[in-house]
Parts: sequence; structure tokens; C-alpha cells
Amino acid sequence: MNKLPAKDRAQILNMLCEGASMRSISRIAGVSINTVSKLLEDAGEACLALHDEKVMGVKAERVQCDEIWSFCYAKQKNVAAAKAAPEGAGDVWTWTALDADSKLMISYFVGDRSGQSALILADDLRKRVSSERVQITTDGHNAYLGAIEEAFGADADYATLEKVYATDPAAARGRYSPPVCIGAKKRVVEGEPDMTKVSTSYVERSNLSIRMQNRRFTRLTNAFSKKFQNHVHALALYFAFYNFCRVHKTLRVTPAMQAGLTDRVWDLTDIVELMDARAPKPGRPKTYKKKQAENSN
Repeated sequence: MNKLPAKDRAQILNMLCEGASMRSISRIAGVSINTVSKLLEDAGEACLALHDEKVMGVKAERVQCDEIWSFCYAKQKNVAAAKAAPEGAGDVWTWTALDADSKLMISYFVGDRSGQSALILADDLRKRVSSERVQITTDGHNAYLGAIEEAFGADADYATLEKVYATDPAAARGRYSPPVCIGAKKRVVEGEPDMTKVSTSYVERSNLSIRMQNRRFTRLTNAFSKKFQNHVHALALYFAFYNFCRVHKTLRVTPAMQAGLTDRVWDLTDIVELMDARAPKPGRPKTYKKKQAENSN
């Protein structure tokens, strides 16, 4: 089977991580859209495995959690009237847990906005953090309350930060602009969190990076995900790129290096090598006589 050189595949993955659409990539790279789609699928599976293997034993002291909205195939309100809507169509929420010190994306989950999704994120976070005690901050979404309690019990210092917005209707007329934030309420939920460090600023800034660098999150375009699994693969590739390949401007190293998970800056050719290692090895072609014998049986 023909295969693009590793350098070309890495370049395509790089464009995916920098916010280019799949069809624009196919035109720039001179390959079919199916080739780009298959590369994304293979890279996504390799990056999911990479995250499970490498992002473990994280010595995090402060973790910030949040969720960011997108949709697949159609917005939730339009799914019922959509033609041949696939499974997973509708609103999609990406749940994230970020280490405030190393800026490492420790855990993420793609699903709905229910308490079950929050619990999956919290359980995964608990599995990956090696610190005896961690301080966790979330927004006021009720789904976090039971999830953090069930996953960590009394082993975490947990607080919420809920922003207060102005109620002036004129301030909320913009389609995508929220009302003016006039304050924030901090509340202790479990343990003894340091209230001076109760914040969701870093994870909210991470949400901006996700939306800026993933074409599927761009509003008012037709670049949104058409299949839920492709959405998951795109995010898996992005988070691997963010953790291991992109040097953080403030830290001057990658988040994975800052967290002690690796000692070098990775390149997307490393992701390509992981894809090749996971690919099934080509078998020996069957002879004509052996094929004939199988057909006769």
C-alpha cells in the first residue's frame, strides 16, 4: 500500500493542529480528503494511547477544571429535523483538567454536560495524579460537586469559583458576548483550599487555545465535526501536540517537560512514528494455488 513520507504526514498533522480545515489541507498538500481523514483517525488513536501511557504519575498541586462547548453534525436544537443524523450528533462538551503550575493537560473527556461525564473526568484525573493531596477549582456547574466527591473523597481541597454577571439586558445583546462580569464568588466545598489560589483563569485560557487551534470549534463556518469519533480524534491529536510538542511561551519548555514526563521537545514526526508502530504489519501475499484451494472449500 502506498504511504506518504513521514515528513509529509507530519506536515499534514501540523496543519491540523494549527487550525487549518481538512479540505484546505488536502488542497495545500495535494492529497485526497480521504487521506487527510485517515491520517487524523490514525493519529488520534495513537495520541489517545500516548496520553494513557505517558500522562501518569503527575505531581500536581493545583488543578483547574472546565468544559467547552461545540457540536457534531448539527446543534442540539436542530438534530430532530436533521437528515440522517448519525449517532453522537448534537451538542458536544470537552471536559478538561489542567495543572495550574506546569500547564499540563492532565485529563480530558469528550461527551455531554451531565454528571456522568464529570465523573469520568474526575475518575481519570484521580488516576493520573500522584500527589497525596491536590487543590481543585471548578466553576459553579453542579455536575462537578458529586463527581469530585466520589473520585477524591476527602483527599482533595476543593473550591468553586462562580462568576457574577451584570443583569442589564443591554449588556447581553451580543450574540456571542456574555454580559459584563462584575465579580466572582469563591466557595469551599471540601477540605481547606488556599482561597488566594482558587482560580479558573488558566483553564479558561486553555479553552481559548482549543477554540483558536481547532477548526472544528470555529463558529459560523461549515468546518464543524460531522462524526463524533473524528471530533475525539482531532482533540486527542491537539492535546498530544499541546502537551509534548508546543513550547509554552511562559515556561519556555513544553508542559510535559515542565511536569517531568519527558526531557525533550517532541516533534510531530514522533507522532507519525507512533502511528507506524501501531499499524498492522503487512502479511505475506497468498499464492494463486492457495487462494484457489480456499475458494474451493
